Amino acid sequence: MHEAIEYMKRAEIVIKRLLQVLLDKLNVKEIDKENEHMLMGAMRLNFNYYPKCPNPELTAGVGRHSDISTITVLLQDDSGGLFVHREGDITDSWIHVPPVNGALVINVGDVLQIMSNDLYKSVEHRAVPNRNTSRISIPIFVNPEPQALIGPLPQVLESGERPIYKQVKYSDYFSHFFSKPHDGKKAIEFAKLHV
Repeated sequence: MHEAIEYMKRAEIVIKRLLQVLLDKLNVKEIDKENEHMLMGAMRLNFNYYPKCPNPELTAGVGRHSDISTITVLLQDDSGGLFVHREGDITDSWIHVPPVNGALVINVGDVLQIMSNDLYKSVEHRAVPNRNTSRISIPIFVNPEPQALIGPLPQVLESGERPIYKQVKYSDYFSHFFSKPHDGKKAIEFAKLHV
């Protein structure tokens, strides 16, 4: 337990720096208290265990989805199993994300796609069990606090760009996502403006 708490404390420093770099590109020059609650008010650490499977092609693992976080910071073991969908690929191809010792995988989540008005895109991915060895992954989901309203940031729309998304309460988006089975990136439609 102590190690998990220490990991979260150290990761929070990295997460704040990473979010600042991402927000700089959106003309948000400083993460103030209000933005901090909206971007990372409810961080959650998961421990995922995938036992080895003699027939991984018959097992779902974790189906195709995008995370409903702002970003996800993933520490994977050396067994692999994370695949990302090639955006815009009509052949439905998946790219393996090989584990790199000491590296973290950073996924842009739906919240950042919504806040950036599609300047950043959330990553559709899946996890596949391994035939020969068990797999462990440790994601940190960097989420807004439940009552936060998410929508395109004012700074993103300053140049007169039309908003693609409406303002939605994060807890409503969260509930919508978990009310259905994983199905690619379809959950983000919940936040879209339909003109």
